[in-house]
Parts: sequence; C-alpha cells; structure tokens
Amino acid sequence: MITLNPANAEHQYLELLKRIRDRGDARMDRTGVGTRALFGEMMKFDLSDGTVPIFTTKKVLWKVALKELIWMLSGGTNIRELVKQNVTIWTDWPLKRYREETGDEIDRKEFERRVAKDDAFAAAWGELGPVYGSQWRAWQAPDGSTYDQISDCIEQLRNNPASRRIIFHGWNVPDLPSMALPPCHLLYQFGVSAGKLNLIMYQRSVDTVLGLPFNIASCSFLLRMVADQVDLQPGTLTWFGGDTHLYDNHHHVLDVQLDRTPNAAPKLNLLRKPGSLFDYVPEDFELVGYEPQGFIKADVAI
Repeated sequence: MITLNPANAEHQYLELLKRIRDRGDARMDRTGVGTRALFGEMMKFDLSDGTVPIFTTKKVLWKVALKELIWMLSGGTNIRELVKQNVTIWTDWPLKRYREETGDEIDRKEFERRVAKDDAFAAAWGELGPVYGSQWRAWQAPDGSTYDQISDCIEQLRNNPASRRIIFHGWNVPDLPSMALPPCHLLYQFGVSAGKLNLIMYQRSVDTVLGLPFNIASCSFLLRMVADQVDLQPGTLTWFGGDTHLYDNHHHVLDVQLDRTPNAAPKLNLLRKPGSLFDYVPEDFELVGYEPQGFIKADVAI
C-alpha cells in the first residue's frame, strides 16, 4: 500500500477511495449493482500554479472530459456531436431507450454510427432531453423565454465580481422526468478573491471510480477557461460530494490504483483566447507533463 504524500493533491482522492471502501455503508442502489457510500465529502485543489488535478494513478481520458464540457457549454443535448468526436460516454442511455422502445438489440457501434450519419435517426434517438447544456444555456422560464445562466455568470464576473450570486445549476425540477439522467454535478458557484477566480462545485451523486476523475478534470478546465475570459488568475477548486459511492463491481480498480504512487500534477496551457467562452475548441488546450500509470477498465452502472 502506498504512503500518501499531502504535497500531492491526488492524495485527497486516494484517501476518499480508501474511506469509502473501509467505512462506507453498504447499499442497494437504483442501478441494482450495489454500492458502498459515504454522505458529505470534500476536496480542495489549488490551481494557481498552473497545474490541474488530472489524476495519474490511472489514466484519465482528459480530452474526452474536455470535449464533453465544450459540448455542454454549447447547449448540446444530443449525443450526435459527441459520437462524431469519438466520445461515447453518453451512449448507454439513449441506446437503452432505443432497445426498450423498438425491441431491436442493435449493436452499440452500429447505433453510434447511425446517430453520427443519419439526421432523422439522431433526432429521434440521440436526444438526452433537457440535460446539462439545456439548463445551463437555455433554462426555460414560465413565460416561455429562456435564460442563459453561463453568460450571466460571465457578465457578473466582469461587472460585479464581489457578488455572492454568481451561480449556475441544472436542477430544474419540472424537467427532471424528461432527462435521460438527472444532473449529478448540479451546482457551481464562482467567487473572486485577491484577483483570483475560485470555483465550488456540488455533486449530489458521485461515482468515485469512473465519474469523479472526469468531473474534477472538467471543473478544472472550466475554471481556467472562465478565468481566462474575465482576466483573472485561477485560484482554488473546491468539490463537495453528496452520496459519494463505490460500486460493488469497481473494487478491482482500488486493488490496483491504491498500490500506485501519484506522479506530479500536469500543467495546463491555454494556447488561444477566443472572443467568447463558447468559442474554445479542444486544440486550444495543451496538457504538459501528464504521466498516467495506465488505464483500469470498469463498467458503467446505468
């Protein structure tokens, strides 16, 4: 077993995995897989030195997390734009719906191929409902108008950075039944202190093995992008978790990962400052010094 080094931010994540494994409550969950879980967890990361907490004790597909974030910021709710970029992390939900509603046990790869190539098929079966992108960029008001929460946050950061109301979230209760999956990372709050931009994210449900490394990477990218746009330096990222769980079919990951020693956190360079937060492309991001220790396969519980 490794000796954790407090100087390395990744130690917080490894300690969290150990706590859940050793002290978590055994539960049967919505997916039927079963979990061990703790309620109410926190991690804090300092991004002011240019590093980002993209974990190294297993390979994190950070470009996938980045493409997903850019898609969400665009207001996207259809998996078509993701699968065209070989991002398949959202495929399981519409694929499950298609199989249940049509009785066609289509192969996953064929389903993705049809979503990417067939406009009508993508419109009918690639849609996830009013998920993150819809709520962030086009929250539906009672009068039928829409509200762009992200643009409002940018405007406040530029014009009223001391505000305690620089928040966006996705928990739109009337829309929840129409979503393929209700938002897990659901509330974000920005705060400015001493010329640095800080971000808090609250996550109601946390898949610590598969989801959380992506979520932390995504929040890090978001913090850097927004700081770049509003001419502030990056500060701290604080993560809060509600139901923070380890699926019963993921214990093999811990057996490998907790025997690995974290490498230094990589540095993130933004190669271009576009005119808008919504104009970044994956090629604008350069990760320097990322040395992961190998991929560990784990199944998604849906």
